[in-house]
Amino acid sequence: MGEDGAVTSALQCPDGPTPTPRLIATDLDGTLLRDDKSVSQRTIDALAAAEAAGIEVFFVTGRPARWMDVVSDHVHGHGLAICANGAAVVDLHAGPEFVEVRALPRSTALKVAEALRAAAPGTSFAVELTTGINYEPAYPPFFQDPGANVATAEKLLAEDTDENCAPVLKLLAHHAELAPDEFLALARSAAGTYASITRSSPTALLEISGLDVSKASTLALCCEERGISPAEVVAFGDMPNDIEMLVWAGTSYAMANAHPDVIAAASGRTVANNEDGVAVVIEQILADQAARTESEL
Repeated sequence: MGEDGAVTSALQCPDGPTPTPRLIATDLDGTLLRDDKSVSQRTIDALAAAEAAGIEVFFVTGRPARWMDVVSDHVHGHGLAICANGAAVVDLHAGPEFVEVRALPRSTALKVAEALRAAAPGTSFAVELTTGINYEPAYPPFFQDPGANVATAEKLLAEDTDENCAPVLKLLAHHAELAPDEFLALARSAAGTYASITRSSPTALLEISGLDVSKASTLALCCEERGISPAEVVAFGDMPNDIEMLVWAGTSYAMANAHPDVIAAASGRTVANNEDGVAVVIEQILADQAARTESEL
C-alpha cells in the first residue's frame, strides 16, 4: 500500500525521448530501499551498471550520515551522498566523513520551536547534530540512542556550553494527534519564513532545515561543481521532502507507492519500491542507450 491508497504498478515515462543522463539522484527509504530496508540484488546490479556506463549515482536522503551503512557498500566512484535533506554532503568511502554542512542556526531553530509550540501545543522536539541526536523527554523513542542528551529544546539548542557546539542539521518536530499533512501545513504557516519544513515519515513528524536548504538545493550545488545541468539529471522519490528535487531535475520519477503530491510533481512514474522501481528505470535508460549506440554503428 502507498501512503494514501493502493499501489499502482505501472511504468509511465515522461513524454518524448529521454537522453542518457549524466547523474541519477535517488532517495532511499520508500524509493531505492524495499520496505524491509534492504537493497535488492537487481538494484545493486543496476546501480553498478549505471556507474560502469559513466552515469554518476547520488543517494539523496533525509537520513543522517550514521544511518548510511545500508547503502555504503553500493557507492561507486565519488563515494558522496547527500544526507539530512540537503544539510550535509558526506563521503561514504571515508567513514562517513562530512564534506559540507549547511547548518540550521540554533537561534533560528529556537524561533521555530517557539512558533510551533504556540501553533500546535503538544509538539515535542529532537535535535539532529553532526555528532548524533538529542531529544526532549516527550519525544517518541523512534530509535533509542544511548548517547543522547534528554532535555528541553531550549536547553538542547543553547549556545553557551561546549557540549552544544556541534552544527545542527535538522530540528525534528512530532505531534501525537495531528494528521501528517495537517501538521506540515500548520508548521509552514507558522514558521515557514524562518526555515525549510518538510516531512518523509508516515507519522506527524516534521524535518526542519535551514532556510532554502533542501535535497534540491544541495544537489544543484553538487551538480554545478561537476558542470551537470538539471536537464542531465534523473531523480527518484516518494515523499514530500523529495518534491523540490523532482521538480528541479530534468527527468523525475515518483514511485507507485508515493505521496499524491509527489506523483503530481514528477514527470514520470515507476513501479513501487518493493518492485525495484529505480532499477526498472535504470535498466530502461541503459537499454535505450545501447539501442542508440547500435543504430549509430
